[in-house]
Amino acid sequence: MPDVVILSLGDESPGGGCAGGCCGEGGGCGPERPRTPVLACAQALTAAGARVRTVTAASNAEIDDVLAAGDGPGRPDGLAWPAADGPRLVVATAADGQLRAVVRRLVRRYAPPPSRRPADLPATRTVPDLPPLAILPLGPSDTDLAAQLGLPREPADVAAAVLGGRSRRLDLLRTDSGSVTLDGALLGGADDHGRALPWRGRVEVDDVLLTDGADPVVATVIANAAGYATVGGVPMVRDPDPADGVVDVAVAIPVVARGPFGRRRPRVEVRRARGRAVSVTPTAALPFNDDGVSGNLARKRAWWTEPGAWAVYAH
Repeated sequence: MPDVVILSLGDESPGGGCAGGCCGEGGGCGPERPRTPVLACAQALTAAGARVRTVTAASNAEIDDVLAAGDGPGRPDGLAWPAADGPRLVVATAADGQLRAVVRRLVRRYAPPPSRRPADLPATRTVPDLPPLAILPLGPSDTDLAAQLGLPREPADVAAAVLGGRSRRLDLLRTDSGSVTLDGALLGGADDHGRALPWRGRVEVDDVLLTDGADPVVATVIANAAGYATVGGVPMVRDPDPADGVVDVAVAIPVVARGPFGRRRPRVEVRRARGRAVSVTPTAALPFNDDGVSGNLARKRAWWTEPGAWAVYAH
């Protein structure tokens, strides 16, 4: 039976709301979460014969201590590399931002610097195959990433998936800010009445220019999965697949069309593109929500796809 670590994030941890480098650029991840699912999952694993350790991390350093147990043997080039048979990790999440915090630390641990890129790293990637994670949701949801992926939610079912060892590899979006995106990001803000606030900027997907800054944009979606596929009832991206090796991008631009008898009819034009990478350059500070974490984008930011870089334990 394998060794299993169940990792929960405390309220002052990357999953609990530290700003800047944990949950993400700017935000809290909510109040105290029930821990009953953690105990139930641990009991199910133990009953099956697994050796189980539960850890509550309150800092990036404590997350790193847990992840270090998954390091493989030393390499001649001195790089840290994930082991093929390390302890299996369950991440107890009350929000997708907590899961992202753990994946972000995995990337920081195992991504080699460009000057030391090894020959055994896939040509389309900057990180090796990250070890699979099990997602243990701490609350009901039909919109979180576990629900979108159809992953088990009940503690006993999560334990069975971990022990079964079957994993599903997924794409990861890295950013030039040092962060990662698992589900997607929505760029654009709203006023106190929920009305979209237009912004201007440049959005490029590979060699496709969706807007050059001349048009007002009411929303931009950068999608790996389907969490941001529809915004305010407007279909933005179509059937995003978190394992297809590309990022789906859409911008919504208000336009006025002339109908019968010359009547002016406002509508929203959605421009879409898919590719390996996307960059957004706003002309002013731009609110955004990335994997459920809010922040403000003050300068150009790029996202790019790392095909199959991370994985989850599935049924």
